[in-house]
Amino acid sequence: MRGFIGLTKRNLLVFFKDRSAVFFSLLTPVIVLALYQLFLKGTYTDSMNNVIRQTPGLSGMIAESDVDMLVNLVMLTGIVGSALITVSFNCLRMVVEDREDRKDYDIRATPVRRWQIALSYFVSAALSSMLLTGMILTAGLLILRMQGELYMGAADILKAFGITILGSVSATALFMIVVLFFRSSAAGSAFSGILSAAAGFMIGAYIPISDFSFAVQTACNLFPVSQVTILLRNILMRGMLQKIDTSLHGVDGGMFTESFRKLFSFRAYLFGTWLDMKPMLAYVTGAALACILIQAVIYSRTGTDHPQWSLRSASLRRAGERCSEEIINREQ
Repeated sequence: MRGFIGLTKRNLLVFFKDRSAVFFSLLTPVIVLALYQLFLKGTYTDSMNNVIRQTPGLSGMIAESDVDMLVNLVMLTGIVGSALITVSFNCLRMVVEDREDRKDYDIRATPVRRWQIALSYFVSAALSSMLLTGMILTAGLLILRMQGELYMGAADILKAFGITILGSVSATALFMIVVLFFRSSAAGSAFSGILSAAAGFMIGAYIPISDFSFAVQTACNLFPVSQVTILLRNILMRGMLQKIDTSLHGVDGGMFTESFRKLFSFRAYLFGTWLDMKPMLAYVTGAALACILIQAVIYSRTGTDHPQWSLRSASLRRAGERCSEEIINREQ
């Protein structure tokens, strides 16, 4: 257990010591924010205002500030969802770098079991992702609160952070399996570029997933992070939608908020079934646990690819085991 904790601490220190790695981990959320401010926010706001003006009885009943806040919350869920993808992947760069620099041979030569080594990489990356995405969510909520009322209680805020933590764990678990197949940092960087470009579309940050065909929606929602984004959207926007629905006094029969929920996918479509909150939570949790088991199995079966290093690892492992036995005997 001591070796597992030491490796986890080592991975955390090495990651946060490299400030450029932390910066580039946060680059995609910044890009999403810029796209929203320059293009998407105005488009969403104008579209919603046009619908309100053209619908009999709605004009003047929904405040423009509420519409702006609704769009800002859409933006925040898109930013956090994108961060869950890119930050979680970049936090795993240590796995690839250790393999490229052959440090993993020395790590495997220690008495620490291989599944514990894999778990130390996963835990350190998940903790890093939780911290960074939590900071993004906190900053977003504070900025939006300064602009107006969020209509969120303490319970909603805690749920939002809980979902963000679950998203960090599930995304890190999935990408841990992916990075185990990379042998060089160049391959990891290339995949990171592709992932950054696709992240916004995968979670519906650029274009609502409801605009895609059912087959594409299913493909997107197979990834746990897409469902995490939907869960986060439900939690962050529930209070604002209830406030707007109350201000309409039933004039539209709840059609405005219902149409909004359908447009921005408040439920996940998966193989012909619409998933609500509880099924989505179960899916994400199950996927995370399955990925953790798979990564441990894959890493345990990964062997060294050079005979000299294999002999060195074996001899060092035996020496480490002998030292551990001597220490235990002395303590007894």
